[in-house]
This record gives sequence, structure tokens and C-alpha cells, in this order.
Amino acid sequence: MHTLTSSQIWLRRFAVLALFLAAGVILLGAWTRLSDAGLGCPDWPGCYGHLDVRKAMAHVNEINTNEPGVLREAHKAVPEMVHRYVASTLGLVILIIAVLSLINRKRHKQPLKLPVFLVALVIFQGMLGMWTVTMGLQPTIVMLHLLGGFTTFTLLVLLVARLYRWPHFLNDCDVLSMKSLAGLALAAVVLQIALGGWTTANYAAVVCTEFPICEQGWTEHLDFDEAFMFWGHVHDKPDYEFGVLENDARTTIHVMHRFGALLASVLVLLLVARILRRARSTFFRRFAVVILLLLVMQVGLGISNVWFSVPLPVAVAHNFGAVLLLVSLVLFIRSINVKCGCRHPKLEEDPKP
Repeated sequence: MHTLTSSQIWLRRFAVLALFLAAGVILLGAWTRLSDAGLGCPDWPGCYGHLDVRKAMAHVNEINTNEPGVLREAHKAVPEMVHRYVASTLGLVILIIAVLSLINRKRHKQPLKLPVFLVALVIFQGMLGMWTVTMGLQPTIVMLHLLGGFTTFTLLVLLVARLYRWPHFLNDCDVLSMKSLAGLALAAVVLQIALGGWTTANYAAVVCTEFPICEQGWTEHLDFDEAFMFWGHVHDKPDYEFGVLENDARTTIHVMHRFGALLASVLVLLLVARILRRARSTFFRRFAVVILLLLVMQVGLGISNVWFSVPLPVAVAHNFGAVLLLVSLVLFIRSINVKCGCRHPKLEEDPKP
């Protein structure tokens, strides 16, 4: 057993702190985007030239008092700047994690590549955040920013798992046969998250209000060329706020998101069923139940979004539920890759003399 040094203990603490900050960034980012406050501060890194959100709000109120409607509502600067504050703090904490990892690089099973990669990722995320604002909510940039946030959170979960040596030794090698199915389920969930980000970025969440697919005659209103044009949108608006696509393109995006949900749900349910049928350990059976509960919650939140016309708290919960489902699958794959003791039960019961 290896005794932890003071720097290793602090590394663990900062990793957990970073994980909570990343969760906060995702929630605040979703709240900002879904409350139409993404351009509440049209410049970067400050807000109307101010790093203090209170000064920015005072500036907006003063301008709008003298010239009503010239600037966006002052209150929309708050979620945008708070999101930036938390994201900046996360970046600092990840940098500290990388430095501590470098100090402990010769320690037993100390990850170094992952913390260094996280520094590069969070820098790129900062650039995407800047472009999200300066390019007026360009849909591809918005979707990439969302995916980058989810990736950061997932990698931090993996880092915490490695630092705490989770999971421990598992003697359940029957789950090793589930790698392919787990990989397919993970790929489907990642695709579905990307489709969800594209749906949000193009303001297509409310274009279909009926079940199971869309309004009657939806097959006659599909436009894949425009729906999945990731660059070069032709429009006469000053930015992309509230979307620039025609209704047929938005219908196509929404419909594909629903089909993606069906595919992801089927694959995750198959994985859960196989785990419950094949796994010998309580650990993996409980893991399957957790994945199932997260899937049911996600599907329920998705239906609620349509049924209740995307209420903000439900939409934010749906956004965060997606990353939790993603993480659960990533952790399951990590768990089945942990070295198992594949001792044959029969040999244990009847050892050779």
C-alpha cells in the first residue's frame, strides 16, 4: 500500500473541486443559453468593457434609459458573466491540478497525460466561449462549446476515478464480453448529445410538439441539406440568436434528435439487460440499475420538454442529465477494463492436490 504525500492529497482535493466546478459550468452554460442570455454580454472577456457585472448592468441601464431598446436587458448580463467567472475558476483549478500532477509524476500510478490534456482542453474551451459570443451564437461553435464542456466534465470524472483507484479489484470477468455493446451504446449517446446540442443551437426544440415523431405530415417537411449545414449560413440577421434556419430545416433537426433518442435508448436498454443477466457481482448489477434510472430520467425530461414547451428548469435538467448518462457509460467501460481475477469457480471449489 502506498502512502499518499501531502501534494497527492491536495491533488485529489483539487480534482474533486474541479469536478464540481465543471458541473456548475455546464449548468450555468445551459441556463445562459436556454434563457436567451448568450449575447447578454456581446463582447469578451468583459461585458460592455467591464469585468464587474454590476458595472456592466449599470452601464446597460443607463444607455437604455437614454435610448430605450438600444442594448439587451441588463439582467441577461448576470448569467453570462457568472458563467465566465466559474469557467475561469475551473481553468485555474485545472492548471493547479496539472502542476501537482507534474510534481507527483514519479509516484505510483500518477496520471500526467490526462491533466496536461485537460489544460489544453480548457484553453480551447475558453476560445470556443469567446467565439460563441464574438461570432453571434454561430450554431456549430455553440454545439462544439457544449461538447467541449461535456468532455471536460467526463475527463475530470475519469481523473478522480484514477486518483482514488476506483473501482477496486473486481472478480467478475463475465462483463468483459460487453465491451462492444457498451462501446456502441456510448457512441449512440455521444451522437445523441451532439444532436441535442445542434437542436438547441438552432432553436429547434419547440418545432415539433406532438408524439411520437412530430406533427402529421412531417415527412413532407424535411430538408437535410440546410438542416446540417455547419458553416456558411446565408441570412440577413446581425447574429444567430433565435435561429436563422427555415422551419423545414428545424423540423429535420428535431426529428433526427428523436430518432437518435430512440437508437440510444434501445442500445442502453440492451446493455442494461445484458448486465443484469450476465454479471455475477452486485457491483455491476447496481451499476446497471443506475444507468437504467438515468436513462428513464433523461427520456422523461425529454418528453416533458416537448409536452410543456421547454420550461427552463426542465431544459437545464435535461442538459445535465445527458452528461450524467454519458459519464455512467464511460465509468462502466472503465470498470470492465479493470484487471479482473478470472479464477474459474470450479477450480476454486475442487483444487488439484
